[in-house]
Amino acid sequence: MKTYAGIVIEQVNVKNSTVPSKQKGLYSVYNCHNMIRYLIYTATAVYLLAACTEKKKPSLSGEEPVAIEVFIESFELVNPPVEVADTTLNKREKDSLLISFKIFTQFVPDSVPLKIFGKNAKPKLYIGKRVEVDKQETYLFVKAVTADKKVMLVICFDKQKKFRAWLPLLVNDANQATSQQSGLDRRFSFYKSTYLKRPDGSTAEGKEVYIYNEDAGRFLLIMTDALDDRVTEVINPIDTLPRENKFSADYVKDKLNMVSIRDDAKPGKIIFFIHFDRNNGECTGELKGTAGFTSANTAVYRQPGDVCALQLSFTSSSVSIKELEPCGTHRGVKCSFDGSYPRKKEPKKRTASKRSSK
Repeated sequence: MKTYAGIVIEQVNVKNSTVPSKQKGLYSVYNCHNMIRYLIYTATAVYLLAACTEKKKPSLSGEEPVAIEVFIESFELVNPPVEVADTTLNKREKDSLLISFKIFTQFVPDSVPLKIFGKNAKPKLYIGKRVEVDKQETYLFVKAVTADKKVMLVICFDKQKKFRAWLPLLVNDANQATSQQSGLDRRFSFYKSTYLKRPDGSTAEGKEVYIYNEDAGRFLLIMTDALDDRVTEVINPIDTLPRENKFSADYVKDKLNMVSIRDDAKPGKIIFFIHFDRNNGECTGELKGTAGFTSANTAVYRQPGDVCALQLSFTSSSVSIKELEPCGTHRGVKCSFDGSYPRKKEPKKRTASKRSSK
């Protein structure tokens, strides 16, 4: 008798046995079947052992911490060029690509999503592509989505796998006349392109190009080609609103540079509209919003989800605008909202003449 993996196999010397030839054949078949069973059991045991010892791949959608290597390698490694269109942001992503906010902020400061989406916002984050610069930095493409905003982020890690910088590569807008396309080229330059379809059917293009600067530890703008969407006449969208507040008026330099102030329904607040066009269209900006008074003559604009912050300082004859935080999403890159505007004189109201005494 011999035992293989718990299977007892009887050995019979069929050749020298006095067992009849018919029975000799039966012994041979019996031994063959036992050997096959042994091989099957052995193969099954090896498979089960391998399955048990294989490490389960960590999920980025959970709450348990993961190693930085696991986080980075969860992104699909590709070679540039990488292109992202605004239609990509509207595409529905698989739940298997979700990154929990807890795991994302394990490696990326929570100030990054806060600057884009505002305080207390918890965008859905999705795994995208990964590009590695040989023996240098690694770029991760992360799609971030809330109910009203979609953004493609680029997150940069250095060669020690430490977070260094971030870039909002593409931010969706509500302008039906524009389309956007951004990406990374083979020279590791990031670009943002915006295409505007004018009412006459012609198309204008604007472009910005960024590179990551290792010494500065941030993305630097190295080229800009402004979108040629200059207007020749400004339509004031708040012109018909009430103007009972003492500062509610129009502050105008010319027909392309103006600040309009109107009453808000809430006490201590005003509605404003700013449009400026300087240097023959090389520096333009526009913003409409609500500001709250912080003192008798000063109001400040801050809006959740907008990194821009403006201060409006009033006198009886003018208003001065100052950027407290960069407002690059509302203006050109080579200028700012800073400036002073004189108050437009309103025509005097006519009063009925007093009746002459009889």
